[in-house]
Amino acid sequence: MHHIAQWFPLGWKHFLFGGISIGLGVSLLFALTGLIGGISTVYSAIWSLLSRHPFFRHENLLSRRDWLMMYALGMIAGAAVFTFTLGHGHGFITRVPLWQLFAGGIIAGFGARMGGGCTSGHGICGVGSGQLPSILAVIIFLTTAILTAHLVHALGGF
Repeated sequence: MHHIAQWFPLGWKHFLFGGISIGLGVSLLFALTGLIGGISTVYSAIWSLLSRHPFFRHENLLSRRDWLMMYALGMIAGAAVFTFTLGHGHGFITRVPLWQLFAGGIIAGFGARMGGGCTSGHGICGVGSGQLPSILAVIIFLTTAILTAHLVHALGGF
């Protein structure tokens, strides 16, 4: 049990609650609408507001942009509600500068679009439905994340 505590110094129950909530949320979304609850398409929807590049002008994306934007706003609102209720008002705490968070989000979003989906689309929906491409994508995501974290730590990063 001591080993688990070192991996989760702030506890593990909120991660379990979060995972169950995400799983139920994307299941409900799919059951009610047939839509997959990944976030990388939201990334493209936001870029479609800013860019005229043909990749962001596909009718399939533009026709779904409204619900994708509402989906993104719902996630932001959900995080805010959690933070100021169950999160005890502490907000988001990190030592990472805002510009690095922003740059990381842009890079991760771009990579997710190149990979045909993100960790929520592939990891939750795809793996949950037994899709081999999603299982392989998640293995690649996790391997890359672990190697990157070790490299950043070895170079003196956070």
